[in-house]
Amino acid sequence: MFEIQPFRPLRELSSLRREMDKMWEDFFGGRAIATMDEKTWTPSIDISETKDELIVKAEIPGMEAKDINISVTGDVLTIKGERKQETEEKEENYHRIETRYGSFCRMIRLPVAIDTEKVTANYDKGVLKLVLPKKEEVKPKQIEIKAA
Repeated sequence: MFEIQPFRPLRELSSLRREMDKMWEDFFGGRAIATMDEKTWTPSIDISETKDELIVKAEIPGMEAKDINISVTGDVLTIKGERKQETEEKEENYHRIETRYGSFCRMIRLPVAIDTEKVTANYDKGVLKLVLPKKEEVKPKQIEIKAA
């Protein structure tokens, strides 16, 4: 008896991609070929929310704080910078380079209005942490019910 399975195009494309990658690696003797999407770099971002603030964490290793630019325009947070590859002259033959370099720009639409005057930013061990306090008018207010 046959069972009807739903078509999952992303799963099919992922499977095809793995097969093509394996074919290229076999053809070129195990050396990976970088595709266009592997050459671009964007930091991973986590956004969480508390009663009073939004917290944004971005993984941006290998940079200095002075090389990262942060701005808020309306309801859009922008984090941008450039991670540059060290060009030290050595007699090294690389077999594989997986570290990504270059400029990046992440623009995130914020779900609530924030007080831009009170935003704080901290960069430690490759993680950028932004604390974005909510504006007073968007904070939840407890309303007390009075008994009659």
